[in-house]
Amino acid sequence: MTTPDAVARARPLRLLLFDVDGVLTDGGLWYFPSGSGLVEVKGFSAHDGIGIGLARRAGLKTGVITKRRSEAVALRARDLRLDYVYQGVDRKLEALQAIWAASGCTPEQTCCMGDDIVDLPMLEASGLAAAPANARPEVRAAAHFVAPHAGGEGAARDLVEFVLRAQGVWQATLARYLEAPESDYAGEAK
Repeated sequence: MTTPDAVARARPLRLLLFDVDGVLTDGGLWYFPSGSGLVEVKGFSAHDGIGIGLARRAGLKTGVITKRRSEAVALRARDLRLDYVYQGVDRKLEALQAIWAASGCTPEQTCCMGDDIVDLPMLEASGLAAAPANARPEVRAAAHFVAPHAGGEGAARDLVEFVLRAQGVWQATLARYLEAPESDYAGEAK
């Protein structure tokens, strides 16, 4: 689902920011015992990873803003070469404002994707608000773009492809991605 103005809102974007649990993952939290306590494990979609690589090829900045802290998120962020990684954030709008200050991007140049009510302030402040298919009703209602896929199942990839098509750079970005040496995108490999 997209609002009538979603394509126009996508054209000036330079910054894509994602929540993690419920957006880049299915929202499930897995804990396993280890010698030093519990280890948290998360499952990420390879499709989303390639989507983030495509966004980077198109010159977009990417990042995550998440309420939880997780070593799995830090590792995935490093593998995907995210520009901004904010973990343990209770007030996501404040983190968004810090990213604007660091990046020089404006609200109109920013898209945020979230799935739950804690994400609403950053969604409402961004030029394009996005949600995965499994987002809470309040979040879907606030979104300009609702992905056809659920969080952890390709929702971020849906968003990236929507933005690149709206900007008219999908085909050129795809060609650059496919022509690049594998070492340029090893972190995105399946």
